Amino acid sequence: MSHQLAKKDIRRYLANWQAEVDSTEQYLAMTAHEPDAATARVYENLAAIERQHVEFWEARLKAAGLAPGPRKPSWRARVLISCARRWGARSVLETVASSEYESRDNYLPQKETATTAMTSEEHSHARVLRSILVKTGMGAASFVRTEKGHRRLGGNALRAAVLGANDGLSSNLSLVMGVAGASVDTHTILLTGVAGLLAGACSMAMGEWISVTSSRELAEREIRTERDELASNPEEERHELQLIYEAKGLSPEEAAELSAKLLADPQSAIDVLAREELGIDPAELGGSPWVAAGTSMLLFALGALIPVLPFLFLAGPAAIGTSLVAGSVGLCLIGAAIAVFTGRSALFSAGRQLLLGLLAAGATFGIGRLIGVAIAG
Repeated sequence: MSHQLAKKDIRRYLANWQAEVDSTEQYLAMTAHEPDAATARVYENLAAIERQHVEFWEARLKAAGLAPGPRKPSWRARVLISCARRWGARSVLETVASSEYESRDNYLPQKETATTAMTSEEHSHARVLRSILVKTGMGAASFVRTEKGHRRLGGNALRAAVLGANDGLSSNLSLVMGVAGASVDTHTILLTGVAGLLAGACSMAMGEWISVTSSRELAEREIRTERDELASNPEEERHELQLIYEAKGLSPEEAAELSAKLLADPQSAIDVLAREELGIDPAELGGSPWVAAGTSMLLFALGALIPVLPFLFLAGPAAIGTSLVAGSVGLCLIGAAIAVFTGRSALFSAGRQLLLGLLAAGATFGIGRLIGVAIAG
């Protein structure tokens, strides 16, 4: 029993060590690709603290007679690091902030950290990232999602890209398999797949355009409401802003002074209230509906193209089998990509995505086969 417990402790040490290595490398990448010098220094300080945590667990592992090996980030951390390098620190900020918040109490039940400041430091990291979310204009809405532990998959462009491609792949794979069940005529299946690609891409684009446009109109209405409230009751608005700054860590006196200064200029006050109270960037209002529509169309089409491509080069059962294999590989890759944002095991996410996709494709294939038999009869 003691031997099992020792092995369990070593596994826990290794998991803690790997998590701290990942955090260190992520913060270093964010430091190198953050345009704001002050924020970059914050990330650098966070990386230094996480590095101390790495050394803490390395010492425990060595004392247990195990060398942890080189400090290499996990595949999930490597994906986030690549995103930070390509699109900047802000592209991964919300995901990292969510992870920090969700893992802030991980060390509480662990006796090894009871006499250290590691738990309070992890809590501090979550608060710091929360403040950066608001500071960078990602707004109170992002903070609320993080604070409640909701890792919404539509939270940034990369997540939306994964989901858009998944929609295209899943829906068109099911469509192609349904038609294949009714008929093995390659030309018919190809035309159906292309039609499904075009129809789905156009539908996604229109839906995204309407969604973003509606969000912009709602944001504009909320800003107008905020402007009217500021004109009719400025003291109440000032008090709300004061509470927001107190929640960020300012003293009541400092928050009161800052809120009074900000509300001295009505136009600046509206801008501040929109960002801090509503979580809205008045300069963007949720982004361009045309860019969103075009991106959704392209991503859906790329996913939907995967099960169609084999029918351009093959015919009959060979084309159907290849399409199914290609779709399965695509589903696994998308499942692994989703795991980056959910924090689940890549193997679990890929397997779940594959299972659900194949169940849908199998169901439509069976229905198509029944319809094909009924028509032939």
